[in-house]
Amino acid sequence: MTKTNRFHACATCKHYQVIKLPDRNVYRCSRLGFETKPHFAFNCWQPKDKVLQLMKKQGIRVEDHINERT
Repeated sequence: MTKTNRFHACATCKHYQVIKLPDRNVYRCSRLGFETKPHFAFNCWQPKDKVLQLMKKQGIRVEDHINERT
């Protein structure tokens, strides 16, 4: 059984990008190279530094949730 983490989503990942176009915003993963949504969650998730700090502050074991794929 996998552990759930309320922080695990594309929007909290280091690779998440928002590209602002004149008519819309494009959300994409720079690592995987395709469009995504902020609430999607993939196994290659690597949290941003601010998210890591918040997880530690709330007593969530970061090691249990990070996948070190490159």
